[in-house]
Amino acid sequence: MNKQMLKTLFKSLLIVAPIIIMQGCGSGKSPLGGLFGGKKGKDGSKEAGMDGIRNGQINAFARKGYKQVSPDGMVLIPSGSLMMGQADEDVLSARVSMNKRVTIVPFYMDDTEITNHEYRQFMNRMIEDSVSVLGEEFIMSQLYPDTSVWTKDFTYHNGDQMTEYYYSSPAFDMYPVVGVSWDAAKYFCDWRSKLYNTYLTEHKSFRSPRFRLPSEAEWEWAARGGKEGAKYPWGNPYVANGKGCFLANFKPYRGNYRADGYPYTAPSNAFNPNDYGLYNMAGNVAEWCEDAYAESYMPVTWDLNPVYNDENEPRKVIKGGSWKDVAYFLETGTNTYEYRNERRSYIGFRCVMDRLGSVPGRE
Repeated sequence: MNKQMLKTLFKSLLIVAPIIIMQGCGSGKSPLGGLFGGKKGKDGSKEAGMDGIRNGQINAFARKGYKQVSPDGMVLIPSGSLMMGQADEDVLSARVSMNKRVTIVPFYMDDTEITNHEYRQFMNRMIEDSVSVLGEEFIMSQLYPDTSVWTKDFTYHNGDQMTEYYYSSPAFDMYPVVGVSWDAAKYFCDWRSKLYNTYLTEHKSFRSPRFRLPSEAEWEWAARGGKEGAKYPWGNPYVANGKGCFLANFKPYRGNYRADGYPYTAPSNAFNPNDYGLYNMAGNVAEWCEDAYAESYMPVTWDLNPVYNDENEPRKVIKGGSWKDVAYFLETGTNTYEYRNERRSYIGFRCVMDRLGSVPGRE
């Protein structure tokens, strides 16, 4: 036997010997079982008790049966890093001209804005189950969409058709709900969370993270669809494709509302989704975010999952632009604000949910 063969044999023994030793210490399936979980009894059950403690030592196993799934109507947004802020010239010279590198952890997001029909389920439950607790006046004045926004938001505008039919008619079931304040959107998220977790509890499943509004940073990361420095959700730098078709519902040509195909809002799944599968992250309706508005947002917030909370600040961030806005407000890095109790014909919302545990694909 030559020297090279001896060296190869020696290396093989170094690899095999520890595996044989560890297999002798634990269960047959996992060579590390004895080190990180105790042994199985003769009847196949684990000797450690349900509390994971045996002989004064911790031998706790991961609880079986838990797997976080994407809620209906939501898509998984992966973790990543982006240069937050304006991706092009800031024509308004606002604070969004500042840029900042931030990192976002994975989360789930509604693939469309919350529709009239979805919000109506919430209102039906509020009226059926919560009048005795919240009072009819609170429900109708604070939570019910303000249908008069179509006439109040614009001077000398004939919004009667939209006022009468937009929220109530089946013709607009799949259009984004509007006339909802930031506070009402938050209330919807809380109700949706309780509804989902009540079902999970009744079916003896683990509770889910709550539904909530997205932070400004989460919204911007999701809107770019994984495209670094994207000016719009579809990329750069134009608002129309090569055939001249507009890629979002907004106000082209400084006033030709019908040029994109819709004079007012469009169905929530109109136009093509971005690369994360999200519809209308630009245009249609602007969307409420969790953050309070602050000119000092960039320098004061952290660079990992930032959010700016200030209960004393009535201004809340809105993103994405709307059907009545020019293209500047459709840019992913542009933001503006509205007061939390205001209800507008051009502001809606969508929900997000935290993704817990390991990143999908890396388990």
